[in-house]
Amino acid sequence: MELKNKKMTEAEFSKQREEILTHWPTGKGVDLQEAVEYLKKVPEHKNFAAKLRKANQEGVTLVQPRAGVALVDEHIKLLQYLQDEGGADLLPNTIDSYTRQNRYNECEVGIQESIKENRSMLNGFPVVNHGVANCRKVLEAVELPLQARHGTPDARLLTEIIHAGGWTSNEGGGISYNIPYAKSVSLEKTILDWQYCDRLTGMYEEMGIEINREPFGPLTGTLVPPSMSNVVAIVEGLLAAEQGVKNLTLGYGQCGNLVQDVAAIRALVEQASEYFKTYGYNNIELTTVFHQWMGGFPADESKAFGVISWGSATAALAGATKVIVKTPHEAIGIPTKEANAQGIKATKQTLNLLKGQRLPMSKELEQEISLIKAETKCIMDKLFELGKGDLAVGVVKAFETGVMDIPFAPSKYNAGKILPARDNNGAVRYLEFGGIPMSKEIKDFNRQLLEDRAKTEGRDVSFQMVVDDIYAVGKGTLVGRPENK
Repeated sequence: MELKNKKMTEAEFSKQREEILTHWPTGKGVDLQEAVEYLKKVPEHKNFAAKLRKANQEGVTLVQPRAGVALVDEHIKLLQYLQDEGGADLLPNTIDSYTRQNRYNECEVGIQESIKENRSMLNGFPVVNHGVANCRKVLEAVELPLQARHGTPDARLLTEIIHAGGWTSNEGGGISYNIPYAKSVSLEKTILDWQYCDRLTGMYEEMGIEINREPFGPLTGTLVPPSMSNVVAIVEGLLAAEQGVKNLTLGYGQCGNLVQDVAAIRALVEQASEYFKTYGYNNIELTTVFHQWMGGFPADESKAFGVISWGSATAALAGATKVIVKTPHEAIGIPTKEANAQGIKATKQTLNLLKGQRLPMSKELEQEISLIKAETKCIMDKLFELGKGDLAVGVVKAFETGVMDIPFAPSKYNAGKILPARDNNGAVRYLEFGGIPMSKEIKDFNRQLLEDRAKTEGRDVSFQMVVDDIYAVGKGTLVGRPENK
């Protein structure tokens, strides 16, 4: 198929579908019409889109952890614990790494080893191997909506199985589940593959089933400037809308400066809404997700709770519809169910204390929103120019030319020329712009803020700032100051 931002035809979709559903035996368990009938019977309180809509209307921030283990019954116990003991509002199904790479034979080995060892030998739930019936078993065992969270460049079979299994939300996109996750997968391929996932979602919508779609906001989770992550969110939102997606949750990963983080969420909502209207997508239900700090964590649990609570407070003050929760075991590895529940409880406590409160508009907040919007527009304008009006083509060319560039990403299709660093107040700025087409005024403003920090610290603006900032939160501060400061 030729890459273009155009709704897939029925013939194009059907041809791919035949091949995808025969790729692994569980694909034969997917029957679209039967799945629609099953989903119609799923109660509203288990529908992701419906729960997000209600939260948005009420101005409430919902809480969702990350979690997943290899065996169905153990996975159910884990989700029930996070629901009952943790008090989660929405439940995840974190998918294992083999499934993310479509390596289902190795998943099968992992499942057998997990049975033998009586513990999970996979770092998530192997959804494709478990198939539709087991997905339904998980849904029927809990009282909350289910989402698949994964990191899969080619999620076509996974998407077929989860939705037929009654799960009403799917995370990811052709950029956000490629550039930060894969080394050698082309953007043309992942954009086409995710057009399939989004078209399937659109078909369910046309048959009366609400399905939520959520591009992955934090990207690499390491000092990503808000304008770059907002560009990816808006682009993936537009690509999804073209395929018929109606319920979209656009995301953002916490950078750490309160004003900048609140500004990023508000700028994202305002600009995304404008782009949807401009391109004729007038019936999009837009919500937001705020990811608590995705970088290095302190190993000390008490300090980790401080980081979690700060992320929770920011999500509340930004008015995010949903917050993705971290755990006090973040620095150690995969958390216990108890630690996961603790992260949820700490988050909910903070959200409850801040219920109804929003960061009021100030000169600083207004300036930050304007800056993020201006930076985002520079990139978006060039992207459409490169694609000659076609967004999908523009994305590929934007990465080829470094117009879009995600810091610290493993993909060989990413230029890796931009460098971010924090200013004196901990907001993330562009130290090196690479091929990003910013105005001289924006470039000078970013530079001046970094010069102000350098002056305070008695050193030059340099790559050492970037290194110091990457490790700072794990050491207990936001800005990576020199040791003698």
